[in-house]
This record gives sequence, structure tokens and C-alpha cells, in this order.
Amino acid sequence: MEKLILLVLVGVGAQLVDGGLGMAYGVTSTTLLLAIGTNPAAASATVHLAEIGTTLVSGLSHWKFGNVDWRVVWRVGLPGAVGAFAGATFLSRISTAAAAPVMAIVLLVLGAYILVRFTAFGLPRARLGQPLSAKFLAPLGLAGGFVDATGGGGWGPVGTPAILASGRLEPRKVVGSINTSEFLVAVAASAGFLLGLGSENINLGWVGLLLLGGAIAAPAAAWLVRHVPPRLAGTAVGGLIILTNARSLLRSDWIDAADQVRYGTYLVIAVVWAAAFGYTLREYRIHRDEDRIAVAEAEARAVATAPAPAAPR
Repeated sequence: MEKLILLVLVGVGAQLVDGGLGMAYGVTSTTLLLAIGTNPAAASATVHLAEIGTTLVSGLSHWKFGNVDWRVVWRVGLPGAVGAFAGATFLSRISTAAAAPVMAIVLLVLGAYILVRFTAFGLPRARLGQPLSAKFLAPLGLAGGFVDATGGGGWGPVGTPAILASGRLEPRKVVGSINTSEFLVAVAASAGFLLGLGSENINLGWVGLLLLGGAIAAPAAAWLVRHVPPRLAGTAVGGLIILTNARSLLRSDWIDAADQVRYGTYLVIAVVWAAAFGYTLREYRIHRDEDRIAVAEAEARAVATAPAPAAPR
């Protein structure tokens, strides 16, 4: 009974983080399933099946609160589905362990850029609201979908920092669009896992419990990201990316750092992150009206550049 309650709570917590910051549902849930003895392919399959429901509810919630840019959803989500299906189909034969440190370094750089960008300079007003091209989003989606399926998570950690770093989309719409497009990734990955594994290695009860927890938390997370100031959200996401990927890198075969080194590094990152957030909070209070004007102008530009609806026949 305790395990069942824990699975629901994990679904709630993971979705609150994922829906609020655009990452970590898959990583959190997969970690728990691996810890209780599930093999990697079955764990990833379980999480992706649950994500079909959680991402649907999350996407609808973000859409309701105006957090979704549908052009970004389709341009990144469809290639993401292709990558996820390929990754799920070949998971049993392809190891991403060697690539994990490289990915961690790339994401660390992006996380540092985001943290500095939003902490020191605030909202990137010059580019905010400008459209993101398919040439940028399609390869990003393809890589993110493949990493997500083979690693049991990764769509958010790959997609969210890359789009945030572009400076063209305000943080809440980055989070909302990535969460919404993840539905396509989850469906494609689940199809690939069912094709490659069948359903005998997947605990549908666990799928249902993770889905229940995620569905409960999704509307609250979408409301939260709507009301969190973009500048604060950017600093929070940047720090989370740095901390998460520093942990991955220090625990990788490349470094395999001692416990004292790892915990010391985490402490330094946490202190710097807290100081950055405190500074960002102060600057936000000073420049609150300017940030609101920048977001409003970005939304107006987005509306002006949106494709016109087809005329009725």
C-alpha cells in the first residue's frame, strides 16, 4: 500500500516540477522505478505510457492559461515524435551511457547561459516575441525525442534550455509549449516500446498511479507558471539545469568524483543559485513594469505574425 501511495505522490511531485519548469517528470519517475528493480526499457516504457495522460492534461491546462505557442508545439513536437519512436525501438540495442557526459556538458553550458542571461540582464527584450524557425526546432525535437526515449526522460532538459537560450519566447510559453508537445513524444515512444517489448514487462497498475498523480498536479502547475514572473522563472530553470547536469557529470564514468567532491560542488552551486535568485528578485521588483511591458509587446508581436485563419468557403 505504501508503494502505491508513493507512486501517486511521485507523479504529483514530478508533474509540479515538470509543469512549472518544463523538465524532470521522466527523470524523477524513471529514477524511482529503477530504484525498485525495474529494467531500464520497462521503466522508460512505464513512464512514457503514463505521460500520454499527464502530458494531455498538462497541455490542455497550459493552453487554458495561455502558455502555449502552437507553432513551436508542431515544429518541435513532430520531429520529437520521430526521434522518440526511433529511440524506443532501438533502446535494447543502443547504449547512451557514453553520450550522457557529453549531453551533460552541453546542458551545463546552456544552463549557465540562461542563469546569467536572466539574472544579470533580465528579459531578452530585443528578440522576445520573434518567431522560432523550423530549421532550429526540427533538429532540436529529433535529438530531444531520441534522448527522452532512450534515457527515460530528457525532452524537457534538452528542449527547455535550448529554446530559453534563444531569447525569443518568454519562459512560461517555453514551459507550456514543451509540455504540450511532449504528448506527441510520449505517444510515439510508447508505440515504439510496445512494438519492441510487448506489454508483458510493463506494470499497467504503476502506469495508472503515475498518471493519476500527474493529472492531479497538471492544472496547478500550469496556473503556477502563468503567475511566476518570467525573470524569476528563467533564473530558477537555469539553476536547476546546472545542478541536475553537474550531478550527472560528476557521477559519470568520465569523472566518478568522490562523495566529498560531489557534495561540495552541489553546495557551491546551491549557494550561487540562491544568491542569483535573490539578486533576480530584487531586480525584478525594481524593473517589474518594464518586464510587463516587454511581455505584452512580445505577445502583440506573436499575434501579429501568426498565420491568418483560412477564410470560410
